[in-house]
Amino acid sequence: MSDYGHDVAFGVLLEPPADRAQDAVALAELAEHVGLDVVSLADHPYWPDRLDTLALLSAITVRTSRVTVMPNMANLPLRPPTTLARTAATLDILGGGRFELGLATGAQQMWDQIEGDGGPRRNAGQSVEALEEAVQIIRALWTSQTPVSFAGTHYRVEGVTPGPAPVHEMGIWLGAYQPRMLRVVGRRADGWVPSSPFMPPEYLPTANSLIDAAAEGAGRSPSAVRRGYNIEGQFSSGSGFLEGPAKVWAEQLTELVLDQGISTFILYRAADADTIRRFAAEVAPAVRDMVAIERSRPAPSV
Repeated sequence: MSDYGHDVAFGVLLEPPADRAQDAVALAELAEHVGLDVVSLADHPYWPDRLDTLALLSAITVRTSRVTVMPNMANLPLRPPTTLARTAATLDILGGGRFELGLATGAQQMWDQIEGDGGPRRNAGQSVEALEEAVQIIRALWTSQTPVSFAGTHYRVEGVTPGPAPVHEMGIWLGAYQPRMLRVVGRRADGWVPSSPFMPPEYLPTANSLIDAAAEGAGRSPSAVRRGYNIEGQFSSGSGFLEGPAKVWAEQLTELVLDQGISTFILYRAADADTIRRFAAEVAPAVRDMVAIERSRPAPSV
């Protein structure tokens, strides 16, 4: 693996509890104020104790002016691709080109809830097929100059008028863990975002190898896929991954940039303003500085 040379970015993954409607908006505003780059929301539309992710992202978009805004990740089974395409484009227009679309198949352990909400029940293979079809439909609706038709196994559209178009070249980021899904990332996605509680750092090399091989097999450069990471940790006196002072966080994240090509770090389930401030003030600038120093060194001679 290697450093793909992308700019290093930092952000937050917020939770949208229904009983504290303004908390997520306030934390999003804080994230922008302290200099972070990304504000994202988890998406579990089958949980009534959560606010709707895309509606809340709309409020966050109009209350911020600089940060990238995205779902982390939109639940495909309960959000049809034609609707997702139009909603994402609308939010991109509203934010002046600051929206990115995060998309996932839906967690396997949540199929009872998804089906109960009227969504389809899919096995792992069907979920991957459906997501790859959805990505193709969404891109076509953003970019096509003629009516869009698509006949897949899980989605079928016929003569759909494309648009609205995003105001920037919007990326599609996929949440993926299993080999088949990682290959879809390599073939189709602009970005990849796993979460450290479910994919610890020691599993990143294998996952990255699968993405890179699939990208090359599809005629793409591996660097076309930006790598993100939802990271969970605590500022403490521990010794594990992100278990220590800010200096340890910065060293560990810098290593992931340089060795695994991870370039976007998002605080997982950020709910504490002080932690967000510390992440922005002590970790993000230190990582940027260390990465810049390493990137400026001459390449070793062969």
